[in-house]
Amino acid sequence: MKINKLDNIEFRLKEPHDFSWLKKYGEAFWIVDETGSGCVCVGMKNGDIRLFCKIAGVNTVEAEVSPEESVRILKNAVHLYTDLAHPHLIKLIEHYEYNDFYAAIFQWADGECLFDHWNFEIYKKNPQIKSPKQRFKALPAAKKIKVVDSLFSFLQNVSEKGYTAVDFYDGSLMYDFASDTLTICDIDLFRKAPVINDIGTDWFGTKRLKAPEEYRKGGVIDQQTNLFTLGALIFEFFGNFSDEEMKQRYITNRFEPCSLSNWELGQESYQVAIKAVEADKNRRWGNFAEFFKAWKNSDT
Repeated sequence: MKINKLDNIEFRLKEPHDFSWLKKYGEAFWIVDETGSGCVCVGMKNGDIRLFCKIAGVNTVEAEVSPEESVRILKNAVHLYTDLAHPHLIKLIEHYEYNDFYAAIFQWADGECLFDHWNFEIYKKNPQIKSPKQRFKALPAAKKIKVVDSLFSFLQNVSEKGYTAVDFYDGSLMYDFASDTLTICDIDLFRKAPVINDIGTDWFGTKRLKAPEEYRKGGVIDQQTNLFTLGALIFEFFGNFSDEEMKQRYITNRFEPCSLSNWELGQESYQVAIKAVEADKNRRWGNFAEFFKAWKNSDT
């Protein structure tokens, strides 16, 4: 591990790199270095202008892919941010190669990631500090319902444009608690339909939210999979789970909804969400429009 520095911020990578070329965007004020994608994420500011810079190929300490694969993924992903442009999706400004790196520069969006794993150790050592996930969970139901509505809109847009959401989870979401707004910040692995699970159990995504076909090699990953993902997120927002119940998802490779008694809304909305996370794809909602109509007509 090597300590790198940009302006007054130190961060860890597997080897030293020169990031002075980012100075054309101003001064660094924020950095996340513990990513599995092999990217370092840097906030740069120049007066009132702030940018989110995602740099692939830097070999992060937590990298799950090689620097070359990191570059390939980001390079192949940048078009998604224009193809799937949406009011709640972070806005891409430019992208380019720089030496062995690939840079994607986005408009800055205020907010905190709802699954900020790079801070988990801080929360463990300081239980008085509440994570964004915990703070979001404690919000009034009406504010969380507004976020769900935004996710419906975004995912329906994804489907209508012929894409499938891959590796979409609460780590892809940022919430600004000051303005109560949602920003979707990471869609790098989304794919044009049709999509087949060619990996098996280790298909992209967190075991906290994955659908059965995301564990099965040859499984079709489609709109019904994305319906499941949204249903699972809704349970994350409005359901209450014990630590043991969460642990079981990793052991059994299976998402289980909470009981009605541990659901924050009413029985009608619970049944709507339950249908979205049916193990049998044929028993889920037919599409996002049908799912959304039932959700809005329930006791949310």
